[in-house]
Amino acid sequence: MINSQTVTVSGMNFEVSVAGDENNPMVLFLHGFPQTNYTWRHQLKYLAAAGFYCIAPNQRGYSQGARPVGVDQYATSALLADMLGLIAEMSPHNNIQDDNGKPMAQAHIVGHDWGGQLSWLLAARYPDQVRSLTVLSRPHPAAFGAAMQQDKQQSGRSKHHRAFQDKDSATLLLAEDAKRLRKMFAEQWVEPVDINAYLTVLGDHDALDAAINWYRCRVDGTALVGDNVPEITVPTLYLWGSEDATVGRMAAENTKNFVTADFTFIEIPEVGHFITDQVTAIVNENLLAHIKSVEVSINRLRP
Repeated sequence: MINSQTVTVSGMNFEVSVAGDENNPMVLFLHGFPQTNYTWRHQLKYLAAAGFYCIAPNQRGYSQGARPVGVDQYATSALLADMLGLIAEMSPHNNIQDDNGKPMAQAHIVGHDWGGQLSWLLAARYPDQVRSLTVLSRPHPAAFGAAMQQDKQQSGRSKHHRAFQDKDSATLLLAEDAKRLRKMFAEQWVEPVDINAYLTVLGDHDALDAAINWYRCRVDGTALVGDNVPEITVPTLYLWGSEDATVGRMAAENTKNFVTADFTFIEIPEVGHFITDQVTAIVNENLLAHIKSVEVSINRLRP
């Protein structure tokens, strides 16, 4: 069963879908654009039933109570702080300590698209708080940056990043009953009922404009790529659909070069960008196997 909670972090109120017993290991799910935490509905139920505590926020801009005004409010550093705060706020049983002996919460991190970008950065910069990493679609930031320079097709796949700098982007996307957004989803095999669910949030101009601010804000230099992002030192699973309209093969396959821990890359044939909507069972089974294997290793290492 999935419950909805309002959680205050960074002085704002985030809408969070929650499933499972809070005494179990936490799994934090981070959605991308143009989706919401609805994208994780199947994974929340599946992993909760398997013994995990699952949380999926509508992130900054997507939650009505966490929608600050101004492009600079959507810097990557602020987005990361939100999620670190959420982990701490929702972890009543912190299971490790920092260098000063202070309890510090951990979570398995799962992200897609922009949520995948944040997931890579969380694992790279705060590895002591990340038990494992799973990313759907979005390659490691350095692999993505290299592909943007070397792969002409990747630059074309990412043309919306440039288009979203237009201040009227939200208005254009919502015109004619969100015709452009609906087409974007449908061309990557998302069902109409699920498109409508996403538009219950992003069909609102203010919400969509705030979500687009993630693309507009480059205050700290990590909005799109990340040559300065450290290698990943936590166990990592990376899922990529061969028909992904936004991420090409070069970026996907080169991601392995930026992970020094155990790394599994699974290419899913004939699957597009919105993997959780298209192949729920494949995501569920691989995600659970990955997280369970990490939990087994962690427990073996405990005295």
